Amino acid sequence: EGLAQAIVAGNVPETLKGKQLYTLDLGSLIAGSRYRGDFEERLKKVIKEIKGRGDIITFIDEIHTLVGAGAAEGAVDAASILKPMLARGELQTIGATTLDEFRKYFEKDAALERRFQSIQVNEPTIPQTINILKGLRDRYEAHHKVSITDGAIVAAAKLADRYVADRYLPDKAIDLIDEAGARIRLSILSSPPELRELEEKVAAVRVDKEKAIESQDFEGAAKLRDDEKKLLSERAKLTKQFRSGNVGAHGVVDEGLIAEVLAAATGIPVFKLSEEESAKLVFMEAELHKRVIGQKAAVESISKAIRRQRAGLKDPNRPSGSFIFAGPTGVGKTELAKALAEFLFDDEGALISLDMSEYAEKHTVSRLFGAPPGYVGFDDGGQLTERVRRKPFSVVLFDE
Repeated sequence: EGLAQAIVAGNVPETLKGKQLYTLDLGSLIAGSRYRGDFEERLKKVIKEIKGRGDIITFIDEIHTLVGAGAAEGAVDAASILKPMLARGELQTIGATTLDEFRKYFEKDAALERRFQSIQVNEPTIPQTINILKGLRDRYEAHHKVSITDGAIVAAAKLADRYVADRYLPDKAIDLIDEAGARIRLSILSSPPELRELEEKVAAVRVDKEKAIESQDFEGAAKLRDDEKKLLSERAKLTKQFRSGNVGAHGVVDEGLIAEVLAAATGIPVFKLSEEESAKLVFMEAELHKRVIGQKAAVESISKAIRRQRAGLKDPNRPSGSFIFAGPTGVGKTELAKALAEFLFDDEGALISLDMSEYAEKHTVSRLFGAPPGYVGFDDGGQLTERVRRKPFSVVLFDE
């Protein structure tokens, strides 16, 4: 899309001026091709049109699907059809795929790989992501009818990079901005509590009125009818005020809202994502001692380690701390781990507890990390790895 916009604006070399970008949807070409030769015929027609125009640049998303596309028994796939024209330069093509799929499909077909120049698009840095978000800000402000502050953009980039581990920048930061804008817009458009309360009263009066009519209490029904009219009048007045007040209303997306959206997605408390955490960490020992009586040395060691990590003195991609609680049964080792989980994440359920007596035998280690490739249960994952993957911000307790 960026290249298409640059061509329209004329900010491209002379050889690209006047070119048009078209997306080649292989799925649509394959759909409905029931007999051998149907797919090849459709693809040949598309190629003939592209060659006849001469000003078309073809974009193929998920280009690894070329390998094997349309290859029924005795037929050739799309890659084999396109190879000669790609080699002669008759097709100007841009393809996109992931590194894993490139290695799995493209690298196995050396002839096809040779006809493309590989360009690796790396994940942008946080400063680059902030610039990308600033460029997209106008679109999202117009779409959601909100204002997005600079602080929200910086927070989206930094918090997404730190707390969303299974996706990449700028996609995960853009999603935070988009969801925050949608949330605040919906809150503006939602009916106020007073209006919802009036709706409930109107419904209740109508039910009572019907019952009065059925029991032939016409005097009571008339009174309820008057009450209904009064409530309907109040509802109409309140609805008019609400709608007039929301005409052109704009909400503001700030860093606090970004933190709330991320907290809802990850389960990390909002204060953890904001500056309020610093104030809470100062009194960490006192908070832990509310649950754990004594054990002063252990509590102080844990608190200092957590503060060092939060102050940026340790690698943020490593655990906040690794501790061995040694002592006899019943002195509070497990309780201290529970207290730590509740303090850090406001949820004692953030403690992943594993009874290591169940993993005493050599063969049981696969239950922790998953079976090796080729063995039964390889796709299931391990009891430890899967729980940490689903809830990466937690306290892991290896008991006994």
